[in-house]
Amino acid sequence: QVQLVESGGGLVQAGGSLRLSCAASASRRILSINVMGWYRQAPGKQRELVATSTSEGSTNYADSGKGRFTISRDNVKNTVYLQMNNLKPEDTAVYYCNADGVTLLGAGAGMDYWGKGTLVTVSS
Repeated sequence: QVQLVESGGGLVQAGGSLRLSCAASASRRILSINVMGWYRQAPGKQRELVATSTSEGSTNYADSGKGRFTISRDNVKNTVYLQMNNLKPEDTAVYYCNADGVTLLGAGAGMDYWGKGTLVTVSS
């Protein structure tokens, strides 16, 4: 019912920057999204939290990204962004967008959705 489309991934050298975007869309009107966030999964590792943002603007970051990553969101556009600066080779992973607590007009509330991911590769 809800599609999350990520963009902005790619290949960058260590120390470089990337900005990821994730837009949520649905056949029904999206009334609210409680939390939007980014997770990542490196080869051979489990998916891990990168950063989250609530609809009220509270943010949470994994220690690995503090001081380098900034999450922001546009509640009108149902879009979340992740600005990543000073990237390191260990940031290489597939980055997934998550929308938690999605309420649609005339449909179920509080659903959780994932995007298909965008690959970020940081070369040394």
